[in-house]
Amino acid sequence: MNSTLLTKSLIDKLWKASHLIRKAKYAVAFTGAGISVESGIPPFRGENGLWNTTDPIFLEIEFFRKKPLQSWQKIKEIFYDSLGDAEPNIAHQVLAKMEERSFLETVITQNIDHLHQKAGSKYVYEIHGTYKQLVCTECSSEYDMSFADLNYLPPTCFVCKGILKPDMVFFNEPIPAFAKKRSFEEAQKCDVLLIIGTNAEVLPAADIPIKAKEHGAKIIEINIKPSHFTNTVTDIFLQMKATEAMSELGKLLYL
Repeated sequence: MNSTLLTKSLIDKLWKASHLIRKAKYAVAFTGAGISVESGIPPFRGENGLWNTTDPIFLEIEFFRKKPLQSWQKIKEIFYDSLGDAEPNIAHQVLAKMEERSFLETVITQNIDHLHQKAGSKYVYEIHGTYKQLVCTECSSEYDMSFADLNYLPPTCFVCKGILKPDMVFFNEPIPAFAKKRSFEEAQKCDVLLIIGTNAEVLPAADIPIKAKEHGAKIIEINIKPSHFTNTVTDIFLQMKATEAMSELGKLLYL
């Protein structure tokens, strides 16, 4: 894909966005699949989305409970055989530097890839969970993914021998209560919300920018295509790849 041409209009928008971030008292980032695509992680939906070629039934919680081995075989193939090698890109890195320099308070992410933390971000709320942690379906014991030998599926709990499940939100499973609560608190508290790489088509994530706007936040949106936020809540729309936009903002913020 060719690099985005930095037109005068786009340069003006980048300057305005950097000014908003500099003046913000409490800025928050809200990220989705688009920030990790350039780290080699495919999105679930849309062009080149995982669900275009893979039946999502293996991530339905009832299917997992009935057929954990079949579900785990697909989960291992899709996530664990690839995510461990993924590295943060410049967009993740700039967000971590923004936090370090007090330009950013927290990251709310829909991603399960742990790349924000790998880049150095310390305050991250994962509203769809994480692949890095496993939880027992029987006794709720929690383990780091390194505990399990995924050559032997499905992995089982050391405490009770129950089936271990990736601690990410499956279809028909509720959002983790703590992450949901803190994400909406951050949305209501922020005066600038930076949307990066997401259309947020799934509830309750889709309500986070709306909640921020209702509480007076300015919305900066970075997406390669307009989203349903663009003409409703967004104040500055940067139609760019996440890496390009965050690289330019990083320069303007002298990171």
